[in-house]
Amino acid sequence: MQRCGLAADWLPAWRRILTPTVSLEGIRHSFGGAPVLDGISFSVHPGEVLGIVGPGGCGKSLLLKIIAGLVRPQEGSVHVLGEDILALESLDMVHVRSKMGMLFQNYALFDFLTVGENAGFPLLQAPENKGKDKKKMVMGRVSELLKKLGLGGTERLYPNELSGGMRKRVGLARATIHEPELILYDDPSAGLDPVTSSKIFGLIDAIHDATASTEIIVSHDVDRMHAVCDRFLLLHKGNIHFEGTLKEAEEHRDDPVVHAFFFREQASSEPTGMASPPPVPQ
Repeated sequence: MQRCGLAADWLPAWRRILTPTVSLEGIRHSFGGAPVLDGISFSVHPGEVLGIVGPGGCGKSLLLKIIAGLVRPQEGSVHVLGEDILALESLDMVHVRSKMGMLFQNYALFDFLTVGENAGFPLLQAPENKGKDKKKMVMGRVSELLKKLGLGGTERLYPNELSGGMRKRVGLARATIHEPELILYDDPSAGLDPVTSSKIFGLIDAIHDATASTEIIVSHDVDRMHAVCDRFLLLHKGNIHFEGTLKEAEEHRDDPVVHAFFFREQASSEPTGMASPPPVPQ
């Protein structure tokens, strides 16, 4: 189906004249000959929060990995933070990643490091923070952030001693401790109960308010994304089926795919946020 709901006009004029934080053009990627991403193009502007939604297996997490430089697309161009990352050498890519943060769906914490060491990992790895005094300063900063995230006093614990929600918050601390310009969130509420999911999205919103970072959120939790995201991409069958704000989605609510993701009705007995991903028309 033709892509609908292009939403450039919502951006303030000062953002539109800035170089996009992320720009993808003509991204194609297949697995076993089956196309997952088939000519994806979009940009994310400084300070914007973009939500990416779509059915399972449509390439949402793959897009984040491409932006992070973890997967090289088979076709297309990827510009992140002013750099053509597909043309960078490994050391140059490390420099770009130092200005990014990523919250992984499966936490991706190091089980042999303490909570404090995991949360402070991006800073502890920086050459300028080597040495006993510098490490002490970093760990002080880690303690402050963990307190803000409701994890005060957990610095010496290990990941296997924490609940799923607590591990997710440690991942959030690690993704943001170095105040990155770009933050990628891969299904931040996956596997969490409704109350904890709401807390995680509340923390994401608070971090954006405090830092004005550019953020891209992949999630099935569309209801909670409403309050956080400025704009949405809806992926379907390898393409961007819809791109725009919630207000613009209203103009396309008769589209069965748009309706399934943004305007589905939940059963009254079903707690908010616990719905399974909606059935998507074929």
